[in-house]
Amino acid sequence: MSDTDGKKTLGLRSGARPGNVKQSFSHGRTKNVVVETKRKRVVVPKPGAAKPAGGAGAAGGDPSKRPAGISDAEMDRRLKAVQAAKAREAEESAKRQAEEKAREAERERRRAEAEAKEAAEREREEALKAKEEEEKRKAAEAAAAAQAAAAAPAEAAKPAQRQAQPAATPRKNDRDRDQRPNNRSRDDGGRRSGKLTLNQALSGGEGGRQRSMAAMKRKQERARQKAMGGSVEREKVVRDVQVPEAIVVSELANRMTEKVGDVVKALMNNGMMVTQNQTIDADTAELIVEEFGHRVQRVSDSDVEDVIKEIVDKDEDLQSRPPVITIMGHVDHGKTSLLDAIRDAKVVAGEAGGITQHIGAYQVKTDGGAVLSFLDTPGHAAFTSMRSRGAQVTDIVVLVVAADDAVMPQTIEAINHAKAAEVPMIVAINKIDKPDATPDKVRTDLLQHEVIVEKMSGDVQDVEVSAITGQGLDELLEAIALQAEILELKANPDRAAQGAVIEAQLDVGRGPVATVLVQTGTLRQGDIFVVGEQYGKVRALINDKGERVKEAGPSVPVEVLGLNGTPEAGDVLNVTETEAQAREIAEYREKAAKDKRAAAGAATTLEQLMANAKADEDVSELPILVKADVQGSAEAIVQAMEKIGNDEVRVRVLHSGVGAITETDVGLAEASGAPIMGFNVRANASARNTANQKGVEIRYYSVIYDLVDDVKAAASGLLSAEIRENFIGYAEIKEVFKVSGVGKVAGCLVTEGVARRSAGVRLLRDNVVIHEGTLKTLKRFKDEVAEVQSGQECGMAFENYDDIRPQDVIEIFEREEITRTLD
Repeated sequence: MSDTDGKKTLGLRSGARPGNVKQSFSHGRTKNVVVETKRKRVVVPKPGAAKPAGGAGAAGGDPSKRPAGISDAEMDRRLKAVQAAKAREAEESAKRQAEEKAREAERERRRAEAEAKEAAEREREEALKAKEEEEKRKAAEAAAAAQAAAAAPAEAAKPAQRQAQPAATPRKNDRDRDQRPNNRSRDDGGRRSGKLTLNQALSGGEGGRQRSMAAMKRKQERARQKAMGGSVEREKVVRDVQVPEAIVVSELANRMTEKVGDVVKALMNNGMMVTQNQTIDADTAELIVEEFGHRVQRVSDSDVEDVIKEIVDKDEDLQSRPPVITIMGHVDHGKTSLLDAIRDAKVVAGEAGGITQHIGAYQVKTDGGAVLSFLDTPGHAAFTSMRSRGAQVTDIVVLVVAADDAVMPQTIEAINHAKAAEVPMIVAINKIDKPDATPDKVRTDLLQHEVIVEKMSGDVQDVEVSAITGQGLDELLEAIALQAEILELKANPDRAAQGAVIEAQLDVGRGPVATVLVQTGTLRQGDIFVVGEQYGKVRALINDKGERVKEAGPSVPVEVLGLNGTPEAGDVLNVTETEAQAREIAEYREKAAKDKRAAAGAATTLEQLMANAKADEDVSELPILVKADVQGSAEAIVQAMEKIGNDEVRVRVLHSGVGAITETDVGLAEASGAPIMGFNVRANASARNTANQKGVEIRYYSVIYDLVDDVKAAASGLLSAEIRENFIGYAEIKEVFKVSGVGKVAGCLVTEGVARRSAGVRLLRDNVVIHEGTLKTLKRFKDEVAEVQSGQECGMAFENYDDIRPQDVIEIFEREEITRTLD
C-alpha cells in the first residue's frame, strides 16, 4: 500500500502565483515571459472598524471587541494606518493601470507602423513586379509575335495569381505577428525600425552609411534580369591600356579594371607564377591585355615628360619684358661695385674678401622708367661654370674691364662665354678715375679677341665708367636700353611659368631655396613645379629686396621656397598641373641619372680596372669633404680641386654638398681620414662634439682663394722630396792592404774636395760605377776621423764590399732633399 494513497503531496504553499507577461523589443519583436507575482499581505480590520467614526469609537471603546491590552488611542492609530495603506494601494493600482495603458498604446503604435511599412513594401514590390512583367511581356512580343500571342494569357494570369494570393491568405492575428521573428532579407535597403539612432537623427537617413545611386541601379538591373528569366552578361567595356616598359601586376589589373585574381590566374595559365606585387615586362603585359580583350598602348618611361609641352606663343599674346643683363669680367675689376653704384646698394661690403662668390640677381629701375634685371657673376677662375650659366640665361652681357689692368684671363673666358651664347656685348671700361687708367689700351687688347668696339670702327658699344665717382653710369644704362630695344624682347606672361635656376642653397630655417630667373610665363604662389630631379609647390616668393611677392613675371629673379630637395644650378623649372605629374617626372629623371652613372661605372672593363689600380699605386691621394652655402660655390670648389695635382698627387673630393656640416659628414670624414672644408657654413653642435671625439679636422673658409691655397699646400706635402746629389770630393786608391778583422783597406789620396765619413761613396773603375754604398771606416794614420781634406792620405774601407784595386777612383757625395710644391 502506497504512502500517498488517498493523500495529497505534502508541501509548502507559497504566496506566489505564476503569470504570463508579454515583452516588446525593437524591430517589432515580442516575447512571452513567465513571471511569478507575490500577493501583498493586507491587514483587514475587523468589521466594526469600517463603520463611521462614531461607530469606530464605540467599537474601539468596546473592550470586548478589541485585543486585550490595547488602548483607545492605539486602536485609532491602527485604524488610521490601515486606511492610509488602502489609499496608497488604490493610487499605485491606478498608476499601474495608466502605465499599462500607455505601454499598450505604444505597442499598438509600433505595430501600426510596422504594418504600414510592410504594406508599403508589398505595394512597392508588387509595382516593381508588375513593371518587370510588363517589360518582359513587351520584350517577348517584340521577339516573336506568335509566341507573344500564345504566352500572353499565361503571363497575364501570373500577376493575377500573385496579386490574388496575398488577399486570399488570411491575415494572422496581432499576437502571432508580434511573435514572428524579423528575418527579412536586405532587400529593404537595410532599413531599420524601432529605436532612433544618432546617425538617423543627424543625417535623417537610416544610418551613417547608405547605398549609392549606382548600387541601387545595379540592384534594380539584377532584379530585372532575374525576372526576365536568367542572368544576362554585362557588355564588355574595351579599354585602351597604357603599358610601360615594366609594370606591377596590380597596377595592370587596375588599368584594365579587372580583378587582380583574374590577372594573376591568367599569368599562371601562361606559365608565370607571380603575385600581385611583382613586376612584369611590357611583352608579358601586352599578352595579358590582349587576352582580356583590351587594346594595348605601348608607352615609354620618358613619356612622363610629355606633360611639359613646348608651347608656341602667338604674336598677339607676347608682351614686352625687361632685358636680362649679366655683368662679367675678371676678378677685382669692379663688377659688383659697378652694380652697387647702379643699385645704390652696398653688396660688395657683404662679400667675403671683397669678391663675389655667388650669382646675384637684382632688378633696377632707371630714371627713364625702364626695368632692368641684372646678374652679377663671380670673376674668380673657379667660377667658370657659374659664368657659363649666367651667359646662357642672359640677353645682354656687360663686359667689365679695368682701365688700369686691361684684358685678363677671366676677361677672355667671359668673352668666349658671350660668343658661345650668341648674345650681344657691351664693354664697360671701369676705374676710369684712376691716374694710370689707359682705356685705349683696353680697346686695343680687345682687338686680339675679335671684340671691336665702336671707337675702333666696330659694332660693340663701349662706355667709360667709374663705380667710385659714378661717371658714365647714365651712358651705360642708355646703351643697355638701346641694345634691349634693338632686341625687341617679348614673352607671354599668361601661361605656365618656365625659368632657370641661377643658384640653389639649403637654408637652415627655410629649407631648400632656389634663385630662379623666370624666362616666360608667370610663377605664382601655390604653383606646382618640377626642377631637375626635384619638385615642389611654391610656398613663398621673395624678390631681390627681401620682400615677399605673390607672383613673378618674365625676366624677374625670385627666391623660391617649397622644394623637396636642393636642385642643381642651371636646372630648368617647369610648372605642372598636378603634384603627381611633377613627382613622376622628378622620379624618372632621378632614375635616369642613377642609371647613367651606373652605366658609366659598368662600362669599365676588368682590364681597365686592373690598369687603373696599377697606375693608382704610385699616385698619392688627398681626400677631402666639401660643404658650401650654395650649390654654385660647391660646384666651383669641386672644379678647383680637380685641377690641383700632378702625376704623383691628386685631390679627391669624397663628398660635396650644400648646408651645415652634420654628424654624417664627420662620420664619413673619420672613416676615410679626410678633413672637412666648410665654405661659408659651420658645423652644428653634435657634429662639433663628434669631430672633437674622433679627431676629425674641420676648417672654415669664407674666401675661395684661401681654401684652394690650403688644399694645394696640403697636397704638396704628399709629394716625395726631390733628392739632389752634391759631389764633395774624389780620392784615388794607391795601395790595397789586408787587415785582420777589417778586411781589405784602400790606401787613398784625396785628390779633390773633401772625404767625409758620413757621406755616400761610389767606386769607379775605368769611369764605370761598379759599387755604391757607404764607408765602414775612414782613418788618418791610426785614428778614425770625420773628414780628410784634399791632398792628404787616408785609409778607407767599404761596407760589405772588398773588391777594390789600385788605380780605382772613389767618388764622395752628399744627398740633399729639396721640398717640392704644386704649381
